[in-house]
Amino acid sequence: MLSSKFWQKKALEDMTPAEWEALCDGCGRCCLVKFEDEDTGAIAYTDVGCTLLDGGTCRCRDYENRQSKVADCVRLTPEAVRTLKWLPPTCAYRLLAEEKELPDWHPLNTGDPESVHRAGISVRGRLSASEDNLTIEELEARIVRWPMKGMRRRR
Repeated sequence: MLSSKFWQKKALEDMTPAEWEALCDGCGRCCLVKFEDEDTGAIAYTDVGCTLLDGGTCRCRDYENRQSKVADCVRLTPEAVRTLKWLPPTCAYRLLAEEKELPDWHPLNTGDPESVHRAGISVRGRLSASEDNLTIEELEARIVRWPMKGMRRRR
């Protein structure tokens, strides 16, 4: 069982594995295919999900084995979240690393894993395809801007 408001009391490095995993809001935006400009370091998101991203649940289909199945899957650690520039601005890992509060809609605040979807934060209903079905050229044509913005509730 997780202690109440543990994220306000502990540093990222001091969290248990269960606490660390509970920080994930299940938005799925980190699992979108991204391109990095080699010259500038700029990140471009697509509306295409990783081969393991389930567009309905916004979760990994094989979380335990993801890194052996997806070569460029990044394992989030306290050190990594402090340096990754592509984490969405609403990501709990990023927010806590920046010493900010979790948003009201975050499942840890609401007690409801569906709150991220109701708030319009997740990729649910926004994916155009899985990366397996597209060529590099087709992926490049799917670049979008919404994943790096604080998304608004859909009406």
